[in-house]
Amino acid sequence: MAALSAKRVVAAAAVGGGGLTVLTGASIGLVMAEAKLARRAIGQAVDVPPRADGLFGAHLVARTTSIEPDPTSLSPTITSTTPASDSASPGTTTHAPSSPASASPASPFDSRPLRFAVLGDSTAAGYGVERADQTPGALLAAALAAHSGRPLLLANVARVGACSDRLSEQVDALLADGPEHAPQVAAIMIGANDVTHRLSPTEAAANLGEAVLRLRAVGCQVVVGTCPDLGTIRPIQVPLRWLARRWSRRLAALQARAVHEAGGRSVPLGALLGPEFAARAELFGPDRFHPSAEGYATAAAAVLPALAAAVWQITRSAAAESTPASAT
Repeated sequence: MAALSAKRVVAAAAVGGGGLTVLTGASIGLVMAEAKLARRAIGQAVDVPPRADGLFGAHLVARTTSIEPDPTSLSPTITSTTPASDSASPGTTTHAPSSPASASPASPFDSRPLRFAVLGDSTAAGYGVERADQTPGALLAAALAAHSGRPLLLANVARVGACSDRLSEQVDALLADGPEHAPQVAAIMIGANDVTHRLSPTEAAANLGEAVLRLRAVGCQVVVGTCPDLGTIRPIQVPLRWLARRWSRRLAALQARAVHEAGGRSVPLGALLGPEFAARAELFGPDRFHPSAEGYATAAAAVLPALAAAVWQITRSAAAESTPASAT
């Protein structure tokens, strides 16, 4: 498998996929050797990330005072939720708020939990963290509940090792119970595996666009964190690191275009976080490929403003629909 992946990398570079016009025999041998060493250093992802699915901001359900959230007041700081309450009902995990004092009371029209979904690969799943409250889904759900004053029901269908062609299965799972139970807002983080497996970036972006389009068709607001900068991965050495960065950026650009055409919002994780991840080794976990708990919090903070704007838009739309027309 390692040899096959290395050959795939070399073949792609030789035909110009990485922007190189010529690879000498010595260069090909070096890239193949580096690909094998990097794969050996990173290893295989075998652990199952902790599950954080459940209700966030349960204390907000019964509130009735209407105070609209202000998206301009959002702080990008992410903190972990506290452990789940022992009083949670069977089958549903109830998570305590991360910042109760900062939450705005919910109005009658939005007191029901907002359905929030997370899709994607190991980054979206939170591979490598020890606790459920350290996963990106939990961090985002807790922050959105605190900011908007509205409870959120989290469903994370992301899978470790997923490429963009597996997003269709994840969307199928979210829509299995009908559009009335579909998520109202969703976050997608995908792309790293498409790069490491050297899949067609055009096809990968098209698969992502199709997933966004399906979610938008049922009224779901979608925010996508595009492909991270794989040039920051320390086990990858030069010149393979240069190729990884070039491929990552190309895919991210195609992803952003596909997402916008499908009606979603995109956040350029590679451009925003690449320099910080390159400079701070503590943002990576023990395998030096997947983020650490701090790294996941950093990525979640980058996606949070766009998600908060999406939730604010949903809340404003619901408020407008519930307000009677003024008498003329």
